[in-house]
This record gives sequence, C-alpha cells and structure tokens, in this order.
Amino acid sequence: MGEPKTAIVTGGSRGIGRAICVELAQAGYQMVINYKSNKDAAGETLAIVRKAGSDGEIVQFDVTDLEATKSCLRDILSRNKNLQVLVNNAGIANDGLMAMMSAEAWRSVVRTSLDGFYNVTKPVVKRMIRNRAGSIIAISSVSGIIGNRGQTNYSAAKAGLIGASKALASEVARLNIRVNVVAPGLIETEMIKKAPVDLIKQTIPMSRIGKPEEVAKVVRFLCSDDASYVTGQVIGVNGGMC
Repeated sequence: MGEPKTAIVTGGSRGIGRAICVELAQAGYQMVINYKSNKDAAGETLAIVRKAGSDGEIVQFDVTDLEATKSCLRDILSRNKNLQVLVNNAGIANDGLMAMMSAEAWRSVVRTSLDGFYNVTKPVVKRMIRNRAGSIIAISSVSGIIGNRGQTNYSAAKAGLIGASKALASEVARLNIRVNVVAPGLIETEMIKKAPVDLIKQTIPMSRIGKPEEVAKVVRFLCSDDASYVTGQVIGVNGGMC
C-alpha cells in the first residue's frame, strides 16, 4: 500500500463544497476540508465523508489571509505527500448595483476568490510539480461568463478565476498537472435562499435548479484518469443558461 491520495477542498463545510468532498471521498480520496468559521458544519461534512468510506480532517483558515494559509498548508503538505487534487471552492457573494457598491463589498468578494486562489494554489502546485501529477479545479460561476446584473464584484471574481486557471493550465500541462474550471449556474445552496428562484427558473432552459451533487460529479470526472487529456477548460453546470 502506498501513500493514500489526498484532496484539499476550500470552503468544504457546506453546499457545493460539501458535495465535492463527499464525491471525492467516494472516489477514494482522503479529504482535507477547509472552513473559515463554521466548525460544526465542517465536522458534519467530515462525518459524511467517513460514512462514504473514506477519512480526512477539517482545517480552519481564511483563504484571504496569506500567512495563515501558508502556515496551515505547510503542515498539511508535510503530512500528505501524495496530494493529488485541489478544489478552489471558497467564495462569497455580496450583491448590489455597482453605483451603490461599497469598497468593502468589492474587495471582500474579489479577495476571497482571487487572493484565495493565489494563496492556496501556489504552495499546492509546487508540491504537484515535485510529484509530477495533480488536478486543480476552480469553482467559478455562470456569472463569471455572462455577467449578472447586481453582481459586478462576483462576476469579476469568478471571471478572474477562469483567466487565472487557463493561464496556470498552460504553465503546468507538460508536468502532468491539469487545471480546469467548473462554472455552476443556479444551485440549491444557502446562497440562493433570498434569490427570486421562481423568476430565475424562467431564464434556465431546463427550468429547474441544479443540485450540488450534479456539480460534484463533474469535479470528480475532471479529477479522474478519464479526464487525462482535459486541461484549461471551463465546463458549465447550469441547465443550459449559456
């Protein structure tokens, strides 16, 4: 038996992040479940991972905090030599029209996605380069592709993830490291509780809201050997919105 293969999922305590953790656990990965503040929810995710037949740990750090992230990842990487997968899922929304948007609303959303991508991915990709193997997935959004009214900050952050991931993919492809993007549409999570769901469904060709598990299964595919020739791509999971 060799070193168990490990996957890190940022923002893994709830919603899409939790579904991804469970799906990858079912694929045989040991899970490192990052959370920012909700330890109980992260613990619930770990319990589900264990029921799925795998194991893992929960780790608390704010992806926007460079030094805290660096310190936590140093420890994680020292204990998980066979790191195979990173899913950059951590993200927040703080919607509002641009003309009335505060500087903090802009900064917090952009920093979580883009600073978070840099802070987490840099040390992880260095390990993957050493191992000459790995798969990195960024969770973007349909908003980053088509732009949503009232979401200039969120659209900018998620579009930035696409650009960063495509550039990184081109840098590491020859080293057997793949980098791809999954761009969900409207998915059943806490983030849509206040959204006018019935109105939004009218804009979705499939006329329904997606499930976190439907996003997670695409992530699982991209992490698998079945996707061995797929890199630098953006896959929409959005019911045909774009």
